[in-house]
Amino acid sequence: MAGNELLARFRTHAQEHGVAMVEATVDRLELVEGGFRASAGAQAWHAQCVILATGIVDRLPDLADAEAAIACGALRLCAICDAYEARDDDIAVMAAPETALRHARFLRTFSRRVHALDAGGGGWTDPRLLREAADSQVHLHPRPVRLTCTGQGCEAEFADGSRQHFDTLYPVLGAQAQAHLATGLGARTDENGELVVDAHMRTSVPGLYAVGDVVSAINQISVAVGHAAIAATAVHRGLPANWA
Repeated sequence: MAGNELLARFRTHAQEHGVAMVEATVDRLELVEGGFRASAGAQAWHAQCVILATGIVDRLPDLADAEAAIACGALRLCAICDAYEARDDDIAVMAAPETALRHARFLRTFSRRVHALDAGGGGWTDPRLLREAADSQVHLHPRPVRLTCTGQGCEAEFADGSRQHFDTLYPVLGAQAQAHLATGLGARTDENGELVVDAHMRTSVPGLYAVGDVVSAINQISVAVGHAAIAATAVHRGLPANWA
């Protein structure tokens, strides 16, 4: 099922239970008496609790049209999610050497033709990484000076003028957690900038919960849905009694 279809079903299900859907971008979250005030321009909402599901923004390589490359499968962002779709392809991973090789070795279970590209520019100089690459038959490449992606895959051009075609490329360049609404209230984050939560998805700010990629390194819909169920249950149990 495509992501857009899944979102549409979620919206329909929520509306069947009287939930009002508002398309807006919250740009400010404040602590006020009785809870929180969320603002989106001139609009504002008050709530006793807030659940953040603001996600991350992946850092992408310098490409003319990265979104189109993702849409056609030339550029992929999650090997755990979709490596099976790239099985037996020429697969490349672009990252700092150790990260690139670690992900490339994972992908070797899906293809015999896996490549690791140095995104840092320091080169493949670590003897341990060279041994691991040889043992797992991962092909090593320097940092590309140019990348182009089309519906047929991606092509890397290197400083010596050589070129290499890949059916698909996984850039592992990190991501930016969209945690600013929470950190503006003093919420704790870890070394990756992701929000620290407890077993009930509560941040360090009372009444503020966070779910999904903004708190988890496993960026999958199933994980986010599980987080949401835990957070919603905790919120419900924590609200004052509202007898029917």
